[in-house]
Amino acid sequence: MNKKNQIIYWVSTGLLCLGMLAGGLAQLFQAKPNVEGVMRLGYPLYFLAILGTWKLLGVVALLIPKRPILKEWAYAGFFFAMTGAVLSHILSGESFTSYPAPLVFAMLTVISWYFRPADRKLTSAL
Repeated sequence: MNKKNQIIYWVSTGLLCLGMLAGGLAQLFQAKPNVEGVMRLGYPLYFLAILGTWKLLGVVALLIPKRPILKEWAYAGFFFAMTGAVLSHILSGESFTSYPAPLVFAMLTVISWYFRPADRKLTSAL
């Protein structure tokens, strides 16, 4: 992996993990903006505990060495959670200002996944 790609990977992964860590903790501790947000979107309050737990586990999965299958699941989970958040805001009729954060984190997920080093990728038996 060349230096440029390595920098892109670690910057995007670092930002992604920081965001998921902060968001996961805010959800687990039911920070007021998170509670208001899920209630406004019509989701049950316990949804925060589920999302928060999975985000924290996903961060661990991305940062530990090896375990490429686990990393693939974490990337998929982050992507589905973030694009689901964007769609929830859009379909509930909220303005664009309510969903730039999950949109950015969805993009960071794709960038981190795309630029991940070979030892963090699944190898194909084909």
